[in-house]
Amino acid sequence: MNGHGEYKVPGGKLVVADIGVQAGRLAQVQISGDFFLEPPEALGNIDKALLGQHADASETELALAVAAALPPEAVMFGFSPEAVAIAVRRALA
Repeated sequence: MNGHGEYKVPGGKLVVADIGVQAGRLAQVQISGDFFLEPPEALGNIDKALLGQHADASETELALAVAAALPPEAVMFGFSPEAVAIAVRRALA
C-alpha cells in the first residue's frame, strides 16, 4: 500500500507525507512541505524515525517518535512533530 497525506498547520505551513506500507509497518517514508527545519539534515532523522513504525500507530506515538529523533539543536518553523503525525495518519487513511 502507498499513501499520500497532507496537513496544513493552522497559521503555519504545509506538511506532506508520502508513505509505503509492507507487512503492517511503514516501509517507505518521505516527509516534505513548505516548512523550515534547522538543521536541514534533521529531515532525514524524521523519515528514519517513522520507518518501521506500525501502520496503526496513533498520532501521539508517531509524534513522539519524530520528537525523539530530532537533535537537541533542531528548530521546526511552522510545523511540529504532531503535524507530521497528522500527515502520516492521513496518508494511511
